[in-house]
Amino acid sequence: MKISTKAEKILTQISGTKTKLGDLRAIARVIKKDHDLAMELWETEHFFARQLSILLMDKKLLSEEMIDDLVSDINRHTDNEKLQLIDWLMANQLMKDKKTIALIESWEDNQASLKRRTFWYYQARLRWIGQTPPDSEILLSKIENRIEKEEPEVQWAMNFTTGWIGVYEKKYRNRCIALGEKTGLYKGQMVSKGCTPDYLPEFISIESNKRNL
Repeated sequence: MKISTKAEKILTQISGTKTKLGDLRAIARVIKKDHDLAMELWETEHFFARQLSILLMDKKLLSEEMIDDLVSDINRHTDNEKLQLIDWLMANQLMKDKKTIALIESWEDNQASLKRRTFWYYQARLRWIGQTPPDSEILLSKIENRIEKEEPEVQWAMNFTTGWIGVYEKKYRNRCIALGEKTGLYKGQMVSKGCTPDYLPEFISIESNKRNL
């Protein structure tokens, strides 16, 4: 695929294995929004180019059809890369506009596991920043019924949502802890210093104590 001089120059900057998210953000701050360039970088199929592409996209142009195309492309990456890309897309684009938030909220039962992950990760992030939406009881019941049968990438986001419900909504705390004990998800997980384990009894205890909740 022939690419523009501008895109080629960017690719030479980010082609090394030591490229960091901070490097991509610095480039994006200079370029700002450039949807055409974003799509050109996306088509290279290069992981870092796609991360940068997400930062440059025009959120107003992200229709569900286009998002489906992006998700299909993301699914061709390795497991680690695809989770980074879908979460990066959510945080940097999909959560920035009411139209795309409405799309996220419709993906609970979507056939695409990455879109279901995004639905649940969005619910987690709402609570992570201190919001307490009124539907926690309903969501928790759905998680209890589905989490053990879900795909691993969706399980993690459901578990994360449960964790933050347990942290911020004390009336559900014991129930959230009990769910973690029942599923055993992430029990014994080793994490880096300063990081919180995903195992719900540990996660809820650590994060609620941090906040004196």
